[in-house]
Amino acid sequence: MSGWFSSAPSSAATPADANAGEDHVSDGSKLKTFIGILKKFIGVSDLAAVRFSLPSQLLEPTPNLEYWNYLDSPSAFAAIGTADEPVDRMLEVLRFWFTKDLKYAKGKPCKPYNSCLGEFFRCNWETEDDAPRIDTSALRKSPPGSSSSSMKSAKSAIPAGLGSSDPRAASTVSVTQSAANPTKPVRISYLTEQTSHHPPVSAFYIDCPEKGLHAKGFDQITAKFTGTSIKVMPGEHNLGIFITVDRRDHETYQLTHPAAHLGGILTGALSVSVGDMCYITCPETKLKAILRYYNDGWLGRTTNKMEGIIFRYDPENDNKTQIKDVPVEDILIRLGGAWKEKIVFTVGNKPLESHPPERQITIIDVAPLSVAPKVLPPAEKQLPNESLQLWSEVTKAIHAKQFGKATTVKQELEEAQREKAREREKKGETWTPVFFEQATDKAGKPSLTEKGREVLRRAQAGNWDMDGIL
Repeated sequence: MSGWFSSAPSSAATPADANAGEDHVSDGSKLKTFIGILKKFIGVSDLAAVRFSLPSQLLEPTPNLEYWNYLDSPSAFAAIGTADEPVDRMLEVLRFWFTKDLKYAKGKPCKPYNSCLGEFFRCNWETEDDAPRIDTSALRKSPPGSSSSSMKSAKSAIPAGLGSSDPRAASTVSVTQSAANPTKPVRISYLTEQTSHHPPVSAFYIDCPEKGLHAKGFDQITAKFTGTSIKVMPGEHNLGIFITVDRRDHETYQLTHPAAHLGGILTGALSVSVGDMCYITCPETKLKAILRYYNDGWLGRTTNKMEGIIFRYDPENDNKTQIKDVPVEDILIRLGGAWKEKIVFTVGNKPLESHPPERQITIIDVAPLSVAPKVLPPAEKQLPNESLQLWSEVTKAIHAKQFGKATTVKQELEEAQREKAREREKKGETWTPVFFEQATDKAGKPSLTEKGREVLRRAQAGNWDMDGIL
């Protein structure tokens, strides 16, 4: 979900000389100002709908559309659909899911810029196609407790690194850190546009034709300040991420977002935690995953724990929302761990902890990972309403610690947007997105216009020209 927490500076921004700054704001002063503003909104049902403007010193110098993209580890996305078995493909989707929030797991929560109507962002990722293959067939054939002869046979069939009991082989299928210069790159292209202002909604599309993959969805949040934390939830148009594997008969996975919490506001130790359910469903394979996140542990300490299962379900009667409601005989995989650290899975329906260590396979280890860099259009190829151009003067001023100037430029941009809205209202015009066919959609699946498709086709070819498109 987008719009409320960020950690990484804009990849196109160039920090100015710190001595050129006119203002200095301490972290303590920032926090005091932030709390003072939030207190005014206690009881407001949706902070995101209010769209109040924060002072520039409280913002991360990053446009929201640039920041939020789910491709923190592009190699995990590119590997989806590789496995031949449906349950292994679901595990590939889950591996991607656990990498999409590296920015939260590794970064300091902050607030990016609000997006303007019609603002858009595009980029590529060049990633190595090196994600370990997931193949649990040998483990499924030889459950724990098998005879020694069958166990020996199964061990020899298990690929090294996947549940092997050989101490020389790590039981992991976790992706590695994305290489800065991949030797055999797979290209993933991304396009997102702010399609609605009331409510604030953006549409996105991720394209990887080389691997026969694409993903899409709407980003929209609702947020509420409780007095001690901010609770962020998906809005009515945000039904999750929809990933389609073209080479597997177009099977589609819907990944729903759980609610997140920004805590530590009163202590100054800001952190993101999750305490909710999320669901991943694939009607074509009749497989579903339920993930349960735990917010707080003993004495209120955040644990970042989660548990999950993959099981057979009936798409026509999808009524299982809790792990405890799923018949044990339908469970194929169990998962557990800490989403900011390491998550493991086991094959079969027995409790995860009943399996020996060699059969507890690491699906993701976040520790060695960081957010992968993007390939951006050259500045001279960017249009005025592209995120990095639109907010460039604000970003430069924040980097130079010229917060008064940054706030002035930001307010001018926001007033220009309001003036455009007033002009459209006078003329009776309705805003129409350029790259997506609809501003919002009840099914949560945006469709590209021909212009949107052409932008992505050119991006795949490494061509950033917008001639003939806009």
